Amino acid sequence: MAIFNFTVPCLFGLEGIVGDELRFMDLEGVEVFDGRVLFKGDYSALARANIRLRCGERVLLNVGEFFSYTYDELFERVKSLPWENYIGINDAFPVKGYSLKSKLFSVPDLQAIIKKAVVERLKEKYHISWFEETGTKKQIQFSLMKNVLTVMLDTSGIGLHKRGYREISNTAPLRETLASAIISLSRFKNGETLIDPFCGSGTIPIEAALYATKTAPGLKRSFSAEAWEEITKGVWKNEREYAKALIKKPDIQILASDIDISAVELTKENSKKAGISEYISSSLIDVKNIKQVEGSKGVIICNPPYGERMMEQKEAETLYSDMGKVFNNFIDYRYYILTSHEDFERQFGKRADKNRKLYNGMIKCYLFQYFK
Repeated sequence: MAIFNFTVPCLFGLEGIVGDELRFMDLEGVEVFDGRVLFKGDYSALARANIRLRCGERVLLNVGEFFSYTYDELFERVKSLPWENYIGINDAFPVKGYSLKSKLFSVPDLQAIIKKAVVERLKEKYHISWFEETGTKKQIQFSLMKNVLTVMLDTSGIGLHKRGYREISNTAPLRETLASAIISLSRFKNGETLIDPFCGSGTIPIEAALYATKTAPGLKRSFSAEAWEEITKGVWKNEREYAKALIKKPDIQILASDIDISAVELTKENSKKAGISEYISSSLIDVKNIKQVEGSKGVIICNPPYGERMMEQKEAETLYSDMGKVFNNFIDYRYYILTSHEDFERQFGKRADKNRKLYNGMIKCYLFQYFK
């Protein structure tokens, strides 16, 4: 069985977590780099990573990698790759990608030259002069980083953060992959209560329930590589059945609340779509009024308003002060708070045990961790 090299791009700061995920799946050759994690495997590994990854953004199959300093050199090297092993005579093969810190920086030019190189290679192999591209889509993706070109095929299609439960969201929603990473860092476990007093569209509570029940986030969605003829349906069926067998029924409770009734209702709706509503209780509560359930222990995880504009910053700082007073009353609880406010600890009234830089989309944030 053929073994391939794969790349999993991820949000900066999550590389180690994604690497651990892949190792836990018994996948081989895991290597961690800035913004991406590599692994090796067959088509079963491809399906497994797509279905079970919580914190990676997509799974890309590597076709080739080399230095490129001129367009002529790039054309010849891309053309030399065995594209006929991946792209059929009727397949569609659009090209997209990016260039950073490289001599060749024009993305439209790179797209056109890579496309032409693949076409010329396939012309020679299939002995035809024109490709209709009416069949299965094989998205070619490239990255040119510090003059190193990597050309890949996207096996995921829609990004892996799209689980399928959040068709509707509130403004500035937290990315599902980032929420799952924070939950992983919190070590939320059986017998604990998880509280999110700013539930929004329910991302943190839902990802927490998926994490605690060991429910694979990709079970209810499809992937572009499922349409590839070279991968049998049995591969996907076997990996889905194995993922289903891992699901547990933990002894947990997840308390989601918000000051906005529409957010509460949205959390209820999305948790039903995710199939884990039995674990989540959603309520209309101001953060100043949340209280510890008697006898409970666990973790508070939240993504409070950042206050990006001047007036909003003052409101956010008042909110952080209120949070500090309320959270201090919780005994046997850890708390993990994501915010872009660099002066959060002073407003909150307590120095974090650990501070981790993360990115919520393009916004640089800090995960303030209180666990001692």
